[in-house]
Amino acid sequence: MNLIQEATLVAEKDLRIEIRSRVTAQQILPFGAVVLLLFAFALDPDRGVLRDVAPGLFWVTSLLAALLAVSRSFALEAEHGARDGLRLSGLDPAAVFLGKAAAITIELLVLEAMLSIGVVVLFDVALGSVLPLVLAAVLATVGVAATGTLYGALVASSGTRETLVPLLLLPVVSPVLLGATRAWESAIEGVTSEAWPWIGLLAVFAVLYMSIGTLAFGSLLEEA
Repeated sequence: MNLIQEATLVAEKDLRIEIRSRVTAQQILPFGAVVLLLFAFALDPDRGVLRDVAPGLFWVTSLLAALLAVSRSFALEAEHGARDGLRLSGLDPAAVFLGKAAAITIELLVLEAMLSIGVVVLFDVALGSVLPLVLAAVLATVGVAATGTLYGALVASSGTRETLVPLLLLPVVSPVLLGATRAWESAIEGVTSEAWPWIGLLAVFAVLYMSIGTLAFGSLLEEA
């Protein structure tokens, strides 16, 4: 099998487990919805403020949900020696990284699609230019998934608990939060020319961490 086929195999394995366990649908998605509801209740007295801060609140909620998805992804490998089986499977470590990152990306994109509906309904936001919104969401999600996969493996290799993941991950993905929020603000306001530089930042971040993960995941997997 080539790299793409091996990565697809790993992604299908992770997604199949999530579909059967329904953790994303029954726990992570409700968590995101509850966070949005709390923001809506907290800022309800001024609907104008709620609409203005909607992009930032959406991406903060998405990042918090991403922490759960990343922790869940590596918790699966810790049970019944699954991590040893993955390491001894003969799969290219780069393919393992790409497959796990792809699975997390798909899970988060589905989650973000559902949360965006909640933002429109609860925050009274009219989505403007669709293309910048979608591109920013995809690139930001790829960047978060790649970074989460890399740092999740780092935590697993160090033998520490998954609770260390947020401490390591959140400062690193702060450019994603900034870029995605600014891109969404510009797209919602209809000023697409201001969105593209932020989308470029998201693209650079995604490519950077995808490259780092592809090169470094092998050593992390061996130490896990």
